[in-house]
Amino acid sequence: MVARLALLILCLLLPALAAAQGSCRACHPSHYLELGSCSACHRGDPRTDRPALAHHDLIEGRYAHFAIPGSAVTQQGVKLLEQAGCRRCHRSGGKGNTLASDLDRLLPGARPREVMQSIRQPVLFMPDFALAEATAVPLVNALLAHSAAAERAAGEVPLVVHFEGVERQENLFDKKCGGCHRLLTSQWGGLGNGLVGPNLSGLTSEFYPVPFREGEPWTAERLKKWLENPRAIRPMARMRPMPLEAEEVKKVLEIVTPKD
Repeated sequence: MVARLALLILCLLLPALAAAQGSCRACHPSHYLELGSCSACHRGDPRTDRPALAHHDLIEGRYAHFAIPGSAVTQQGVKLLEQAGCRRCHRSGGKGNTLASDLDRLLPGARPREVMQSIRQPVLFMPDFALAEATAVPLVNALLAHSAAAERAAGEVPLVVHFEGVERQENLFDKKCGGCHRLLTSQWGGLGNGLVGPNLSGLTSEFYPVPFREGEPWTAERLKKWLENPRAIRPMARMRPMPLEAEEVKKVLEIVTPKD
């Protein structure tokens, strides 16, 4: 009886599945058939031939490379992810800091065009990487690939980052460093409003893209030396020595290089 019922259900579903595949292929050429249905890579709704419905939340072809195993486009994006130091603030591929949103949670709700826009038109305190759209496409694919492969922790509370409008005590970073730099912190939120110097978010993490010196990551002690005389570290540095009292140096280091 159970076997007959299963066979009956299969017979009823087969025409619907065939029609679903046909609705996409009636307009679009077939490719990567070994990966399954069209919606496995492009989403959309293959159950209808009405374009407005079939293309709802559709992932365009240039953003669908993440679903192809071993994609060269996605691998190019992974390299760019490392070079840009995205993980200094974000988690992607199971690695990174949690100063900003967890990019392993992009799917299934993310729209690739919105991800692209967030990269090319960054929000407050996010570095402006000035990437051309064609350059950013592989990066979007890399982020989507990591998200698709991520194991999501059940019951994890989403991170909320307050960028502005939060009353806080006056701090030395805003006063001494914020004219040139910006910094995203877990304790203070976003600090500084300068764009002359580099964004210092995640400075002492392993993901910061520019080290203190070759093979030497940033530490609190190395930052202290830098503040004393940047040009002793890099002769062509544009930053001048910071005339800070010992207690001021200590407070700045606590903000920029937190122990947690």
